[in-house]
Amino acid sequence: MIHKHVQYYLRHLKNDIPAGIVVFLVALPLCLGVALASGAPLFSGLISGLIGGLIVAWFSGSQLAVSGPAAGLTIIVFNAIETLGGFQGVLVACVLAGIMQLCLGYLKAGIIGAFFPSAVIEGMLAAIGLILIIKQIPHATGYDSSYEGDESYMRETAESSFMELFEAFNGISPGSVVISVVAILLLMLWGTAWFKKQKLLKLIPGALVAVIWGVGYNLLALKFFPQWAVSGEHLVNLPVSEKAIDFFSNFVLPNASYLDYLSNPQVYMVAVTIAIIASLESLLSLEATDKLDPLKRIGPTDRELKAQGVGNIISGLLGGLPITAVIVRSAASINAGGQTRIASFTHGVFLLLSVMFLAHYLNYIPLACLAAILLHTGYKLANPVLFKAFYRKGMSQFLPFVITVIAILTTDLLKGMAIGMVIGLFFVIKANYHAAITLTQDGTHYLLALNKDVSFLNKALLRKFILSIPEQSTVTIDASDAKFIDHDILETIEDFLETAPDDDITVEVIELHGKEKIKKHQAIVIINDRAEA
Repeated sequence: MIHKHVQYYLRHLKNDIPAGIVVFLVALPLCLGVALASGAPLFSGLISGLIGGLIVAWFSGSQLAVSGPAAGLTIIVFNAIETLGGFQGVLVACVLAGIMQLCLGYLKAGIIGAFFPSAVIEGMLAAIGLILIIKQIPHATGYDSSYEGDESYMRETAESSFMELFEAFNGISPGSVVISVVAILLLMLWGTAWFKKQKLLKLIPGALVAVIWGVGYNLLALKFFPQWAVSGEHLVNLPVSEKAIDFFSNFVLPNASYLDYLSNPQVYMVAVTIAIIASLESLLSLEATDKLDPLKRIGPTDRELKAQGVGNIISGLLGGLPITAVIVRSAASINAGGQTRIASFTHGVFLLLSVMFLAHYLNYIPLACLAAILLHTGYKLANPVLFKAFYRKGMSQFLPFVITVIAILTTDLLKGMAIGMVIGLFFVIKANYHAAITLTQDGTHYLLALNKDVSFLNKALLRKFILSIPEQSTVTIDASDAKFIDHDILETIEDFLETAPDDDITVEVIELHGKEKIKKHQAIVIINDRAEA
């Protein structure tokens, strides 16, 4: 499923190239914002974005995952720069983390990605959608000039993000509001059934139209009615090089000082932390991307770990930030119609061209345009219809979904997912608790059936059933459907067999032998047992 012919990619070019442009427009300020929040050189964010698009896209097994610098690692990088005494120490740790991720991939550690319940993954997507809305409203109103709204709260608290949301309505910029409102309307219009049927219009992504509108409006406003224009601090701010060749001078290549860092134990601690968190975020993003994929493809998790490992090794060697698969950019690609890895590669190509040749022109783009694109993406991820659908599925699905959303909003991505996993696991155990053992009654005859795998978690339920069986009854213990029976369960059954004659209870045992040996007792009939009692 992951290996495609050239014709496959050529067939989807008409969707992938426009989608790649949209992802590029979203990723560009995010790369700069993540670098700024990490206390690292701004160009380091662009380097990791380039590697994510140009290199990791081809090593990854996912057709739609987009990789780059992630907000979830900003605190680690920020603290590591202080702890290790400079950004070069982080680069060494990044290379080591990449090597660890490669090892994890070859050790098949990616299997952990399959253990995230669907309700928790959907809750993560909805929470990210809500975070995008919360974080982008200030940019849409022209209140805040920082552009760091990725899938986590970065160094900010939930309280400060909500405060900024409310304060945004007290510092409204008329120009930004006009740009963002019209841009959202254009995105909604482009998503209608009529527009999708137009062969020419559907080739142009709505997000690109929104950006063209924003640039055109602001240029006209600056000339004819300056009070309605957007000021410079609310525009994209990309470093401008005088010559294209100056681009290469921004790379930080390995030198002799790297060897000094290798003797510092703290570098290895930072590397382990980066490797674990980057791997978890990548696996979570991959699972979420598979959920969003309209073609329902499945990305191999072990290959994703290897791809992220290669990306982090190269990023560390060239002076870039640590890389993960990023769900916000992946969702933006899917939302814009991306179909294959060409969309991610295209975003990398445009990042490269923008840094080398187009920076001056891209700095005309108002942040309000990009905020509108992310607001539209956020609404799709946190659509109220999704909440209704999970409510109809019952509390076993709805509660893990909602609790995951609330936990991520009030903490951060990884802590919220951990809480969601605990809640999801509780409902799995609860369902297994009741399904593993059943007791049915027909007059004085009772059927105690052991279904599936019966673990020590079912011991309390088994005791409850045994205590409910009255005297002078006939009991059949049927273990024919059980593949495994825990030793604690067998001990409980053996105790029951010991005491059953005292209450004049006759017990029949079906296929209990073979799972574990059990003693033969008075008033017990052994049926279909091939193992010796």
